[in-house]
Amino acid sequence: MSEYTFKLPDLGEGTVEAEIAEWMVRVGDQVMEEDPICAMLTDKAAVELTAPVSGKVLSVAGEEGDMVAVGSPLIVFASEDSSPTADDKAPATMESTQEPPITTAAEPADAFVTATSAAKVMTSPSIRNRAREAGIDLSLLSGSGPRGRILKKDFEAWLAGGGGTAAAARPVSQKLTGKTEIKVIGLRRKIAERMALSASEIPHFTYVEEVDVTALESLRQHLNAKKTGEEPKLTPLVFIGLALVRVLKEFPQCNAHYDKKRNVIIRYEAVHLGIATQTPDGLKVPVVKHSEARSLKDLAAEIRRVSTAARDNTATREELSGSTITITSLGRRGGIVSTPVINQPEVGIIGVNKVVDRPVVLDGQVVVRKMMNLSSSFDHRFVDGYDAAAMIQSLKETLEQPATIFMRD
Repeated sequence: MSEYTFKLPDLGEGTVEAEIAEWMVRVGDQVMEEDPICAMLTDKAAVELTAPVSGKVLSVAGEEGDMVAVGSPLIVFASEDSSPTADDKAPATMESTQEPPITTAAEPADAFVTATSAAKVMTSPSIRNRAREAGIDLSLLSGSGPRGRILKKDFEAWLAGGGGTAAAARPVSQKLTGKTEIKVIGLRRKIAERMALSASEIPHFTYVEEVDVTALESLRQHLNAKKTGEEPKLTPLVFIGLALVRVLKEFPQCNAHYDKKRNVIIRYEAVHLGIATQTPDGLKVPVVKHSEARSLKDLAAEIRRVSTAARDNTATREELSGSTITITSLGRRGGIVSTPVINQPEVGIIGVNKVVDRPVVLDGQVVVRKMMNLSSSFDHRFVDGYDAAAMIQSLKETLEQPATIFMRD
């Protein structure tokens, strides 16, 4: 019997430290080689580490939410197998996550509370978080993945079959005295830090404009009725994205990054469109690269692909970084107006509100039209209010005359 100290390996991308997102074992647990032991969170990815040896857990580096430097002891085992060296790296499963986008949408916070009954269940951190929120004991599920690993399809099949725990009914008059403390760690902490940084460093200029999308909606429904079964559905977001690509040619100052270290504005010819996407792990911004070179159907397919990959935790780091301007939408929950917070280092963000039937005056007559508000925010240090308003006005005009979306210069 000997002690084996497993040190945090280099997780790539120049990482010098990582946050303990979740412990899957506790001191005193007996683990087998390649059993999952913890999930570590870097700026770009959640990395699930597995045991390099079989043995008993003697100690761990800290609690969930603590930072551990690369090369520092992470976990100590009492092992009968002394063959691995202290420099060996445990197998790791990379799960891409997004540098948290900045938006006004509210998301459920992650509790990261260790579930004893599911501590050794093999699955991803995102499924563990969803299971906690749904009150599901993962040890009751059968996984179809390698070595019984619970996959997303296994979890969703369990939910579809009525799995989970129902909340006990209580009298309406019963007083409630409980409270829940949720440690702000992981993706939730990074979102909080980035939102605070953006709000404190960037003087936001917010501009809201209403858009008559009656003609656009008519065109969208017509095209959807003509599509084949394999073609992606055309959502309003697709038309807005393509219209934005056209408009940015006239307003390159809005399709830019601010490099704070060099004090330089970088204007891009390419439009790498960020699509703020709600996922079980929080909001992510998958990126549609070179949107300026895509057709309507191609843009629709790529938006669907990268958004699905973000939700499934299969998106690559390249697909989750590099956006030059972001669109954020709450869909039918979009409300009347919002104040989106800029996703640094970008200088602009476009918020899409819901489409509603509203009486408006048209040609001297009160008629019902389909109306939608665009809520935008710009970095007022580098985008003047006049230019921001002019850009949104141009976007409004393009959407209200949808044929112009498809006109090439």
